[in-house]
Amino acid sequence: MMNNWRGGRADRPGARREPTDAETPAVHASGITVERGGTTVLDGLTFDVAPGTVTGLLGPSGCGKSTLMRAVAGTQARVTGTLDVLGRPAGTAPLRSRVGYVTQSPSVYSDLTARQNLDYYASVLGIPRADRARQVAAALADVDLTPHADALTARLSGGQLSRVSLAVALLGSPELLVLDEPTVGLDPVLRRDLWNLFHRLAAERGTTLLISSHVMDEADRCQQLLLMRAGRILATDSPAALRARTGTATVEDAFLHLVEADRA
Repeated sequence: MMNNWRGGRADRPGARREPTDAETPAVHASGITVERGGTTVLDGLTFDVAPGTVTGLLGPSGCGKSTLMRAVAGTQARVTGTLDVLGRPAGTAPLRSRVGYVTQSPSVYSDLTARQNLDYYASVLGIPRADRARQVAAALADVDLTPHADALTARLSGGQLSRVSLAVALLGSPELLVLDEPTVGLDPVLRRDLWNLFHRLAAERGTTLLISSHVMDEADRCQQLLLMRAGRILATDSPAALRARTGTATVEDAFLHLVEADRA
């Protein structure tokens, strides 16, 4: 089912949220390494993600993006190095109501409607019954699923299922959203609408978003980029700074330039 380990009492309007220093990175990684079956999947990654920003994790399939996302969300075993999320070690209990995580494959209960799925996860998160219907309705509206709220998820399209998973992650207004390739397989209009939502969450709610993609044309939609290849971070900067630094016209060209420099 939904690979979202959040639990405990969820945040809601009027509830006390743990203070987060604006100067403290939302994610701080130093020397993060993951080995699997004798293969190094993540090789000493060091980077910061600024709070309240839309940060893109870009790289080809198989470069380690999903493993890194699991590490940040706290579901990746045997991680060495330092990885702090919202000022705490990744995966620790206090983070469970503060981090929303969406995996690549939509995971929902097919015998429930979209609304019933959200209601169930809202109960797991500890959202009070008196506030549950409002939060469920708001999350469905955020992802433009209100017209399909009472349809069985078994009858929804792949894109709609992805939006149900995203709506689940929005419950409780998490401070950090970790989204693993959330726009894969979506039509251009829906992709645009979701990116608009991501930027609204950052600008209006102060949410930090870490979004992975292997589609380079999504790079310019991000405020900050982490470019990955073969388990390593090639560069981290804004799209404009990366283009200027490499003397290229596009982020894709900047990425290729950095790959060639890395091989030299």
